[in-house]
Parts: sequence; C-alpha cells; structure tokens
Amino acid sequence: MEIAKLSSKGQITIPINIREKLQLKTGDKIVIQEEDGRFYFDNAALVSFKRVEDSFKGAAKDAGFDSEDAMQDYMLDIRKEVRGY
Repeated sequence: MEIAKLSSKGQITIPINIREKLQLKTGDKIVIQEEDGRFYFDNAALVSFKRVEDSFKGAAKDAGFDSEDAMQDYMLDIRKEVRGY
C-alpha cells in the first residue's frame, strides 16, 4: 500500500513505484474511475489503446485474413502500391 498527500490545490504526488507500474511520465493524463465506492486510476493513453485494440478484435478474421502474416503481407503490398515500388 502506498500513501499520497493531498496539496492545498487538490494535487497528489503519485509514488515512483506506482508511476513505473502504470508507465506514467511527466505530463501524462490519468483516467479515474469509480466502481462500488472505490476509485481506480490508470494511464489514460494505455486505456485508450486497449479500447481501440478491443474494438478491432476479430476484424482481421472478418476481413478474410487467416493469419497475422497474411495481414502483414497485405499491408506491405499496399505500402508498395502507394509508394510506387
């Protein structure tokens, strides 16, 4: 358990080991969620990335790709076409 002190401006300093676990750096935004009277916070960028990742789940299969290699080959073909080589 870690303890953080609240400043007169309502700010807290997150202990370094917690910042490292959440991969937080200066200027990062934090998502704060309340669930059953408890508050949870996380790295906003990682939460956003996870949501995007979840929304794309199954999209490659739905598009007809049977493997990650097939999808990557398709992307390489598109890049070659766009770049002209």
